[in-house]
Amino acid sequence: MKQSIAQRIRQARTEKEMDQAKLAAKLDVATRTVQRWEKGEQVPDSNYLMRIAKVTGVAPHWLLTGNGDMFATTSAETKVFPLPTSRYKRVELVSLPLLSSVPGGAPSLMFHPDYVEKYITVDDIKDTNAFALEVKGSSMAPRIEDGDIIVVSPKQEARTGDICVVRVNDEDTVKRVKIEDQFIHLIPLNPEYEPMAVRKKDVAFVWRVVKVIKSV
Repeated sequence: MKQSIAQRIRQARTEKEMDQAKLAAKLDVATRTVQRWEKGEQVPDSNYLMRIAKVTGVAPHWLLTGNGDMFATTSAETKVFPLPTSRYKRVELVSLPLLSSVPGGAPSLMFHPDYVEKYITVDDIKDTNAFALEVKGSSMAPRIEDGDIIVVSPKQEARTGDICVVRVNDEDTVKRVKIEDQFIHLIPLNPEYEPMAVRKKDVAFVWRVVKVIKSV
């Protein structure tokens, strides 16, 4: 049976006779991030997979797919040209907690901020209180579909036209919002669902969705 990416990361590390802390230091990540990778709780993005392959000396294709030789073979005819790095911006990656699901249909029971299912790695998030939610339902299709993951930033101000997670009378939903003096309109993108208006005094929060991660 083919190994998982988590198992291949662990094998690459142990073949190099490195512990998790040493690999984490080489990659400039926290040791707990490497632990999550090796447990399968979190999958590193392509940038980190390439760096893991380089640090451990394994073939990137093997690390990603499990196919081919574990260690890259060299050829005198192979020419590798480095990419010019001056034109690329360094992007900071952060680990966010993935909480329980939020409805993309009718409002439902609220998610629990203390229940972390796992962690995901994302880029370019400036809010230390940001978190991720899995969407259930199709009211925001095709922009946000059942099973997609949204990243929510409580820090960023929500404005009319934004897609937000809204808590109304202890129930949560994700919708595009139109904010008025006394009411907030919750507008689905799927025409099969009806918009609804709620009183501001019944709303606990309106938190902006800043990123959508599509399920595959």
